[in-house]
Amino acid sequence: MGIIGDIFGFIATPLYYAISAVLIAWHKLLTMIGLDPEGGAVWVLSIIGLTLVIRAALIPLFVKQIKSSRNMQLIQPKVKELQKKYGHDRERLAQETMKLYKETGTNPFASCLPILLQMPIFFTLFHLLNEAAKDGTPHGLLTRSLAQDFGEAELFGRLPISATFVNSDGHIGVMVLAAFLVVAMTATTFLTQRQLMSKNMPADALSGPYAQQQKMLLYVLPLVFAVGGIAFPIGVLFYWTTSNVWTMGQQFYVIRNNPAPGTPAFAAKQERDKVKAARKGEPVASEVVEAAPETPAERRAAQRQQPRKQTRQQRKSSGGQRPAGGTTEGGKQK
Repeated sequence: MGIIGDIFGFIATPLYYAISAVLIAWHKLLTMIGLDPEGGAVWVLSIIGLTLVIRAALIPLFVKQIKSSRNMQLIQPKVKELQKKYGHDRERLAQETMKLYKETGTNPFASCLPILLQMPIFFTLFHLLNEAAKDGTPHGLLTRSLAQDFGEAELFGRLPISATFVNSDGHIGVMVLAAFLVVAMTATTFLTQRQLMSKNMPADALSGPYAQQQKMLLYVLPLVFAVGGIAFPIGVLFYWTTSNVWTMGQQFYVIRNNPAPGTPAFAAKQERDKVKAARKGEPVASEVVEAAPETPAERRAAQRQQPRKQTRQQRKSSGGQRPAGGTTEGGKQK
């Protein structure tokens, strides 16, 4: 298989056990409530259950992604200042920009992490289903009997979940379902990214390198999924579509309840809070717009500007009045 096959095998082996364990657990649970253990519905629902478990496990990473994304938006004015100052020196601009990211705890690539972490799971599930469909080859905790059931499962008794749009053997039902899932997967990917850019990005963040990165993701990712999706089995398409729906709902909740300052979502939340307060007869609390994260250098500069406390002798010599500008360490007025 070569070195690439060895690397994939090294990564996939623990994933086979983890994915198959969750699939079997859902399969047993759904069988206990009366679903046909060999039917396609029980396996599709098991795949959806697998998706929910994985996405729940990724919630801490999603929170980190949202925090980093917000920081990226808030520091855009500082990024623009650096661009004006070092625009003639690309190397220095890159160094200063990375320094700013480090000081504010911002990761410009955090938005890609959930997708990157899910890709090995996605391809492992693809391989698990593909091998089971070919000759009932079991992986992980799947027995040969379960692997055969998984590979031969048919949704509605007619649509093999291992079939793809390009490998449907002329089955119209398979082609229609696969096409529907590809469109759903592509649309949810686009709408999720569009939701982030139109609702939760301030005007300052809609230009510059970060905005270009977001715009690229807006159009490139759906295109990749649309082109690649026609070669994915129906069972795998259910996984990715469910994952996208989860992402869209989770992001909607976060944007609605904890929007970034200076964004349309933030203004909409203020209006909702005013209406809610007026309905309850409560005074409307003033909203404080969050400022960009302070860098250590800015904090030190602010600390140096604070006046020092005078001694009793200094107060007597100055008539009891405190100098407006503070004093130096030697007691002399600034």
